[in-house]
Amino acid sequence: MSRRRQIYEGKAKILYEGPEPGTLIQYFKDDATAFNAQKKGTISGKGVLNNRISEHVFTLLANIGVPTHFIRRLNMREQLIRQVEIIPIEVVIRNVAAGSLAKRLGIEEGTQLPRTIIEYYYKDDALGDPLVSEEHIACFGWASQDEMHDISDMAIRVNDFMTGLFAGVNIRLVDFKLEFGRLWENDYARVILADEISPDGCRLWDMTSGEKLDKDRFRQDLGGEAEAYQEIARRLGLLPDGDTIVLDMAEHRKNRGK
Repeated sequence: MSRRRQIYEGKAKILYEGPEPGTLIQYFKDDATAFNAQKKGTISGKGVLNNRISEHVFTLLANIGVPTHFIRRLNMREQLIRQVEIIPIEVVIRNVAAGSLAKRLGIEEGTQLPRTIIEYYYKDDALGDPLVSEEHIACFGWASQDEMHDISDMAIRVNDFMTGLFAGVNIRLVDFKLEFGRLWENDYARVILADEISPDGCRLWDMTSGEKLDKDRFRQDLGGEAEAYQEIARRLGLLPDGDTIVLDMAEHRKNRGK
């Protein structure tokens, strides 16, 4: 597909105008960032893997009735999506204490939470994406009460589905982030799932070893980032066993003399 006008560039993706009104082309980059872009790097092949993993998860979610912006994958790095008005809230679903929650509340990382927690963060890089409450969201008009009900209901449904999906391939879904957008149809807007779901925005731990198979390998200088992303794709059935380009975590440890 010929390159079209660029609409937006973020940390991990570029959006181009789509072939039809109301569509965009989402391009997945290999760029990696952490700590609000204070740490930057590259994970070879990340864009290809995230494109494929996100396609897979969004397709499965659509099959159970979760509305998403995903239309179809175009090639190795691009997918066709519906154009939405992004709601400026990152929704973080936590099943296990990790990351900022563990640090903020002094909870040992890896502690199973008594119940799933949904947190909201205001999307503003200059402010460091601060944690906000539903009161803040209502007060500043970032989303209506009805929209927040739809968002929380979808977040719980996505979490239930993904927890089972990953458990089936021996992966613990620790936490993950979602973004939502308004899909306008004439004067009416409905909330749908947007952005991506990939190891960039999920904490995924091997259930047996506790090995981290997500972007925390980049954040914490653990190495083996590309192999971890490939391992997620392999376990989901998106890369064939024995493919010579795939390195699993056992091979990574062997190569590092562990």
